[in-house]
Amino acid sequence: MKRLLVPTDFSEQAENALKVAIQIAKKFDSEIFVIHSMEMPLHLATSGNSGSLPESLFFIKLAEKHFSDLREKDYLDGIVINEAIGRGEIYEDIEEACEKNDIDLIVMGSTGASGFKEMFVGSNTEKVVRTSKTPVLVIKNNHPIFEVKDFVFASDFSLSGQGALKKAQEFAEKIDAKAHLLMVNTPANFKTSAEGYLQMEEFVKGMNLQNYTLNIYNDVSVEKGILNFAKHINAQLIGMGTHGRKGISHFFNGSVSEDIVNHANMPIVTFKI
Repeated sequence: MKRLLVPTDFSEQAENALKVAIQIAKKFDSEIFVIHSMEMPLHLATSGNSGSLPESLFFIKLAEKHFSDLREKDYLDGIVINEAIGRGEIYEDIEEACEKNDIDLIVMGSTGASGFKEMFVGSNTEKVVRTSKTPVLVIKNNHPIFEVKDFVFASDFSLSGQGALKKAQEFAEKIDAKAHLLMVNTPANFKTSAEGYLQMEEFVKGMNLQNYTLNIYNDVSVEKGILNFAKHINAQLIGMGTHGRKGISHFFNGSVSEDIVNHANMPIVTFKI
């Protein structure tokens, strides 16, 4: 994890993510890139609108002022950050920054979204999780000491998820955490314990995984099962693969990983399947 990207809107949640990124950077001697997407009003972002230039410059100067204030924070003393200002949608700016700077991990703050906002708009973090090819670490709260000893990785253990598990295991090894691989058993998709463990054992065969456990947890839904199991073992981090569904498919099918990002009260890390 040599290159970390921290998107910021200069909120408290974004600062929580930056503080975690700094802890990771100190441990792995990583370089930190911080990007702010201005998300200007549509009439200002439209090209060819020369009358909007003074207003556009105002938003740019405001972002520069926020960066200047950020550099004065005590927790950034002695820390060098690479700053950038994006002018597109946040997920587009992040994707471009990841490709340009060969980013290994996105560290992003979130308050989550619920109700109609979650259904029709979604949080910015959810959009990034849905579209990012780079792993995304979502931070919800302030973590003066970010340390992960027990890491829950939830999966349906279908063959398509092996790539995400491999990335998750590599991540767990880097942060020196034990990976608890989890299958959630629900009434709608019930398996006996024997069937479930057999599927999990076949799934991990030949992957040369280290320091892990296999677990089956029964609950009324996959989301509740993941959250309740993580609470039960006092885990510090939840990991999942994400399919990155978009448009009408996402509206009808949703994504468990995005629901977890919105509703969990602990750090979440996602890996593109």
